[in-house]
Amino acid sequence: MEQPQYLIDTNAVIDYLGKKLLAAGMDYMNSIIDAGPNVSVITKIEVLGFNTLDEHYSILTSFMDDATVLDLSDNIVNLSIDIRKKYKTKLPDAIIAATALVYDLTLISRNKADFKNIEGLQIVDPHTF
Repeated sequence: MEQPQYLIDTNAVIDYLGKKLLAAGMDYMNSIIDAGPNVSVITKIEVLGFNTLDEHYSILTSFMDDATVLDLSDNIVNLSIDIRKKYKTKLPDAIIAATALVYDLTLISRNKADFKNIEGLQIVDPHTF
């Protein structure tokens, strides 16, 4: 049986790198990171656009260098438009949700409320482990 694949939301990246998860959540994230993390281009923009100290910024850039960054495609753009219209979702969240749906990935996020009504989207909160 094939292992599920994941898309890591911005807040999950920050919480993981900041070691803000419980031990079980860190173990869960470690296994996903070790397999090769996937992030949306929006997450890359949000994470690297974060104003922080140089030593913290190098951790963020190293993470992004190791991640597969999923860029915008016509399918993601069109689905993002549909999600925004149907669910009144903020643009970054719509793009992240659309990316997960187009690539058939489970979204890892602590902000389940931002995505809860989006049909077909599977979400895992690493803080619940």
